[in-house]
Amino acid sequence: MDDLLPFPFLALVGQAELKTALLLGLINPGIGGVLLSGPYGVGKTSAVRGLLDILPTVEVEGAEEGAERRRERIRLIELPLNARLEDVVGGINERVALEQGAVLLEPGILARAHGHLLYVDEVNLLDPAVVDAILDAAAQGRTFVRRGAMTRLYPSRFVLVGSMNPEEGPLRPQILDRFGLRVWVAPLDDPRQRLEVYRRARDFRADPTAFRAAYAAQTAALAEEVETARAILPHVSVPPALEEAALALVQELRIPSHRAEIALLEGARARAAADFRNQVSIEDLHRVAPLALRMRHSPQLDEHARRSAEERATIEAALERLLPQPASVPRGRRSTVSQLESNGG
Repeated sequence: MDDLLPFPFLALVGQAELKTALLLGLINPGIGGVLLSGPYGVGKTSAVRGLLDILPTVEVEGAEEGAERRRERIRLIELPLNARLEDVVGGINERVALEQGAVLLEPGILARAHGHLLYVDEVNLLDPAVVDAILDAAAQGRTFVRRGAMTRLYPSRFVLVGSMNPEEGPLRPQILDRFGLRVWVAPLDDPRQRLEVYRRARDFRADPTAFRAAYAAQTAALAEEVETARAILPHVSVPPALEEAALALVQELRIPSHRAEIALLEGARARAAADFRNQVSIEDLHRVAPLALRMRHSPQLDEHARRSAEERATIEAALERLLPQPASVPRGRRSTVSQLESNGG
């Protein structure tokens, strides 16, 4: 794939949310990754591969824990759709086992993705065990491989991007929840934009080098902005008032997962850094909220919570009738459990 010239990221027509989400995810891996959902042919994969021209350099560790650190350019690593769990996590080198009769544990794709960008196309079609392993590694920053008595621990911190066509089936809710930003990549409505898509695709196929040259200056400027934003990010803070506003928004929307506020606030920090600021503004929350909070509401959980609340009320009413507490309950030294019960945690 490295030998192919990617379609320039900035040459994609429209799709502002798609491009914004990918840039924010690249600037701040703490967002928790980006999920692109949409029909075939709307530019999802082209957009991800277009990031090749703007990927920054980072300091990464070697393949094993404690290895020497070095700087290198972030690479785009694509997960094959037919990848097995052993390919992803790591496992026994079968050639060495057959030829030498020795057991050698080798790193998988997750270890090789450490410090880089991992792209998982058609994530909804992958074996659930493979998806779970990828998301666990993304959350924990490491991959643990065990084969019999042998174990290896590999660092695996990476920028995660997934894409899917919902016509082929949904993602399980627990997997969907793990992606920080979610983009619905809709077909363009404007006929003029669709015609421009055709013209640019035609010109790119005719002469990729010349077409890319027309966007070279803009691409180089964007690459520099991404590098600068990643350097600014550690210094970006969120004012307490905006933290409270973000939480109020999440609660107003009745979103159950705490990952919602993490994605929202980390996405806002990334946008501030991309704008060369060291403090989040209310505009950052406005821009990031649709990306971070869509596809998080669960009617099923709402109904379950309602039934649970009704059950609790019934139990407490029965307790009051049958086991009323005395007016004053003697207490000695307060235990941790009693303190938790009093203040709700």
